[in-house]
Amino acid sequence: MNKELTDLLRSHDEAFWRELSSAVDRAASFEDLIALCALRRRAVARALPDPRPRVVLRLAMIGGYTLHPLRELVDLALWAAGFEARLFVGEFDNHVSEILEQDSPLYRFEPEVVFLLPAGRRCRYEGALTDARAAQEAQVHAASGQLLDLCRALHERCRAELILANFMLPAGFDLGPLRARILGSDWTFRKAVNLALGLDAPHFVQICDLELLAARRGLLASTDARRWFESKQPCSPDLLPDIAREIAHIVASMRRGPKKVLVLDLDNTLWGGVVGDDGIDGIEIGDTSPRGEAFKAFQAYVASLAARGVLLAVCSKNDPDRAAEVFVKHPEMVLRLSDFVSFKAGWGPKSESLRQMAAELDLGLDSFVFVDDSPAEIEIVRQFAPEVTTLLLGPDPAGHRAQLEDCRLFEPRSLTAEDTQRGAQYRRRAEQGAALASATDMDAYLRSLEMEGTLRSFRREDVPRIAQLINKSNQFNVTTRRRSEAEVAALVPTGDHEAPGEAFTLRLRDRFGDHGLVAVVIGAVLGSTFEIDTWLMSCRVLKRQVEEETVNEIVRLALERGATRVRGVYLPTAKNDMVRDLYAQVGFSLVAEHDGRREFELDPRTFSIRTTWIRITRAHGPG
Repeated sequence: MNKELTDLLRSHDEAFWRELSSAVDRAASFEDLIALCALRRRAVARALPDPRPRVVLRLAMIGGYTLHPLRELVDLALWAAGFEARLFVGEFDNHVSEILEQDSPLYRFEPEVVFLLPAGRRCRYEGALTDARAAQEAQVHAASGQLLDLCRALHERCRAELILANFMLPAGFDLGPLRARILGSDWTFRKAVNLALGLDAPHFVQICDLELLAARRGLLASTDARRWFESKQPCSPDLLPDIAREIAHIVASMRRGPKKVLVLDLDNTLWGGVVGDDGIDGIEIGDTSPRGEAFKAFQAYVASLAARGVLLAVCSKNDPDRAAEVFVKHPEMVLRLSDFVSFKAGWGPKSESLRQMAAELDLGLDSFVFVDDSPAEIEIVRQFAPEVTTLLLGPDPAGHRAQLEDCRLFEPRSLTAEDTQRGAQYRRRAEQGAALASATDMDAYLRSLEMEGTLRSFRREDVPRIAQLINKSNQFNVTTRRRSEAEVAALVPTGDHEAPGEAFTLRLRDRFGDHGLVAVVIGAVLGSTFEIDTWLMSCRVLKRQVEEETVNEIVRLALERGATRVRGVYLPTAKNDMVRDLYAQVGFSLVAEHDGRREFELDPRTFSIRTTWIRITRAHGPG
C-alpha cells in the first residue's frame, strides 16, 4: 500500500489523500502509522491539494510523559477524522505549572481542546497497606480531586474542553490474590481513582479510557518499562495508535452527534434461517441452541440501544405479514413490534425503503445505520443510498453483538431523560400523524391536542440536552452554529451573575405525552438590537405553533431589555432549507440577501403577539 501511495504522490494525484485516509483506517501497527505520517508530510511539502474540507482545531497536549511521537499520531488521526490540527505540546511533566501559571504558553496558544495525560507513577497510595480502609478511600478521592481541580482551573481560564486520560493498570502479579482485596495496592488504587475520575468529572471533561484501551490490547503488550526509562514514553509503541485514535474519536464526537436510527435486516440478522422458508418454528432464536442463544443476545443488545434513545427500524426482503408474525408469536423474541418506529418488509430495493423511512421519520439518511448479513444488499445500499452508514455482519452470530458495540456509531456524549423516551416520542408522532390525517379542521386539531408549553432560561440540568440539540439539529436550525457543553453551560445564569446574553428553552407536552425540550434560542442585546444567534427546534413538533410561541418570547425579551429592533440571520446549509423563510413567516422583514445568506428584522414595539393553542407557563429558578 505504501508503494501505491508513493506512486500517487510522485504523480501529484489528488487521489493520494483518499487512499491515505483509507490506509490510516486500516493501519494496525505503530510502524505503519509512523510511515503514513511521513508520507503525509511529504505530500504537504509538495503542496499537493487536499480536496476534502477540514475543520481547523486547536488542540493542546500536556502531561507527565514525553508526548512525541504520540503527537504525530494524533495529528494523523485527527486529519483522517476530518480535522486540520493546530497542535501545542507541553514540556515533559510540566502540566501543573502550565495549567496554574496565568501567562503560560498553554494559554497564549488559546486551545479549544486540551488532552491531559497524567503520570501513572504518581497514582499510588502513599500510606501503609495495613492502613484503615477509610484512609485509603480518602486518598483515592484526594488523587482524583486534585486532577479534576486542575481541569477546572484550566477550563475557567481558557474555556477549553478537556480530554483526561485515566490510568493504565499495572500488569505485574505484585501482592498476588491480595491485590484485589486491598485498596492501597497499585492495582486496586488505580482502579478506584479511575472510577472516581469518571463519576466526578464535570461536563467539560471527557475521559480517554486508557484502562480499557490497555486491557483490550493486553496489559503486557501495552507496557514497556525500557521506553519509560529511555525516553519517558507512557506505554509501548503498540498502544500509542490506540490512544491517538481515541483522542480523535472523542474530538469528533464533541462536534458530531451519534447516529439516530438503527435499521435491521431480519433473516440471519435477528434470527437464524429464513422465516419464509423455515416458518416460525424453524428459525433459530432462543436458548435451545448456541446459535439461537447468540441471536437472542444480539437482540438484547439492540434493545439496550433503544432504551438509551436509538430509534429501531426494520428493512427486510420478506412477506410483511410473515415477518411481523415472528415478533408477535415467537416466545423467544426479545424485540417486539412496538420497539420499532418503522417496519418495512417487502420485495423492493432496500435503498428505496430506507429513503421512504427517512421521509416518514423526517430524518436525514446520514443519521441511519443499516445492518445486514448479505454483502449484496449492503453494496446496493452503498451505491443507491450512500448517505446511509452500513454494517455487514459476519457469518457467526456470536460476533454480531461485538460488531455493533465496536462500530462506535451510537456512543452518546451524554444521556438525558429525553433520550430514554425517544422511541415512544416517535411512535406518538405517528399517532399524531394519523390524527392529523383524519382531521378536516386544522384549528380544531391543534385545539384537541391540549398542548402545554414551558419557557425557561437555561438551567444546568438541561445543559446536556441543549448541547445535544444544538449539535444534532440540522433541518430546523437557522444558523447551524454548534456549541460544546462547556459553551452552553456558560450561558446558564447563576446566583453570582446573569448569563451573558438571552437564552431560553421551550418544553412541550400534549394529550399524547411529553415531548421534552424541543426548542432552543440564544440571543444577545447589542445596543438597541436583539441579535438572534441560534434558533432551532426538534422537527417532531413542526407546525404545532411552537414557532409562534418562540417568536412571542423573543419579542417579550427584546422589549424587556429595551431593544427597538430584533435581527435574525438565516445561514444556508445542505439541510436547513425548510427554515429559509421562517423569519418571514413569523412577521420579520427581509432586509438583505447575499449568496443564500438572508438577514431579517422586526420592530418589537409594533409586533402583534401571535395567538396559539399552546398554554404557556414561564418557569423561574432552578426547578
